[in-house]
Amino acid sequence: METLLLSRIQFGANISFHILFPTITIALGWVLLFFKLRFAWTQDERWMDAYFFWVKIFALTFAMGVVSGITMSFQFGTNWPGFMETVGNIAGPLLAYEILTAFFLEAVFLGIMLFGFRRVPGWMHTLATFLVAFGTTMSAFWILVLNSWMHTPAGFEMIDGVVHATDWLAIVFNPSMPYRLVHMLLASGLTVAFLIAGVSAYRWLRGDWTSDVRATLSFGIIVAAVLIPVQIFAGDLHGLNTLKHQPQKVAAMEGNWETGPNVPLLLFAIPDQQARENHMEIAIPGGASLILTHSWDGVVPGLNDFVMEDGTILHPNVPAVFWSFRVMVGVGLVMLALSWGAVAFMMRRRMGVWSLPNPMLYALVAMTFSGWVATLAGWYTTEMGRQPWLVQDVLTTSAAVADVPAPMVMTTLLAYLAVYVVLTLIYVGVIFYLAHRKTVTGDIGEEARSPEATADAAAATFARSGA
Repeated sequence: METLLLSRIQFGANISFHILFPTITIALGWVLLFFKLRFAWTQDERWMDAYFFWVKIFALTFAMGVVSGITMSFQFGTNWPGFMETVGNIAGPLLAYEILTAFFLEAVFLGIMLFGFRRVPGWMHTLATFLVAFGTTMSAFWILVLNSWMHTPAGFEMIDGVVHATDWLAIVFNPSMPYRLVHMLLASGLTVAFLIAGVSAYRWLRGDWTSDVRATLSFGIIVAAVLIPVQIFAGDLHGLNTLKHQPQKVAAMEGNWETGPNVPLLLFAIPDQQARENHMEIAIPGGASLILTHSWDGVVPGLNDFVMEDGTILHPNVPAVFWSFRVMVGVGLVMLALSWGAVAFMMRRRMGVWSLPNPMLYALVAMTFSGWVATLAGWYTTEMGRQPWLVQDVLTTSAAVADVPAPMVMTTLLAYLAVYVVLTLIYVGVIFYLAHRKTVTGDIGEEARSPEATADAAAATFARSGA
């Protein structure tokens, strides 16, 4: 394989591994703050038990995100020098803002958050938790500003082939930034909701019926049920914005080759980029036009409009974008069905999480990291959908790649992949190890043997019997 493709795969592997961890820490910081405030308001120890358990996972995730982010940033110089040479006047300051306003804030107060609970006043510990959560969100803000600007660049001028800023407000609040930011923050919230629900369901199935498990299991399910319809709505708005600014990406997502009205919504198809057609289509007539234009006869762009007379293709790899989009949507629909189904069970019998049958609990465990799958699929749709541009209509990917021998890129790529696979498996294993240890080390304590817990257990047995 040539250097360009290998460099793209390598950066894709790096960003795929890195994004897993900020996707958790962004929302988990705010969840920890919620647990802390609930304890301060109610003095109910279950919220601090939940805080102490999940702050360990936050610390582990934060560390993984920092380390993987460093290796990714080095690739701007080693693999993509043309990027900073051309747009460094904008990318450099935005990355610096992220460090100054977010990373330093997190680094300063993370120690207080992790180790200062018994060493500082309660209000100071709560403030530190808030500032860390705020810092993770600010970090996401600046990174998404840069990423959005690469998709919908604004507020700049070209001088001798180099981008220069002319309007920083236009750069920061570029046309796709609000939609991309909201979409990502909601994705983080859903990822954490299913992570908490899945780990709590795992503990529950292992016999840990303590009040903190009941609280976090209910919390994860309810947050997921609330956020998923909001995410679907935000995704629709994001899609309409993408249709306006990157129609070739939407055409690839829909597998639509010819511009026209009444475009069907493809539920299944095998796009053939060589023949420029689809095979084995299963479609809803007019569905794509309705979703994208809110009209059955709305006009949807086709991929053939983005082929130059000389044969140059100015649209992304169609099968990759087509299927990654459907994986994202498919996981989202499963999230919707499972979270709403769990809420329905909890409300119908008015017994809370005791009402959940074992198959649903196992489904929640299986969906523990479903947010990762949806996030990666959405990220691939977004980033591969921008090709062949690195910065839309400004810089192509091929113009930015370094002149590095392909075998050298292949060697480092294989090394990265080996390390990332091992670290991911260790990370997942540690999370379930912490959940297992929490269950078997006696943390159930006296509460599990209290009259209230015994009555709850009896009620759960009665409910599971189908009576």
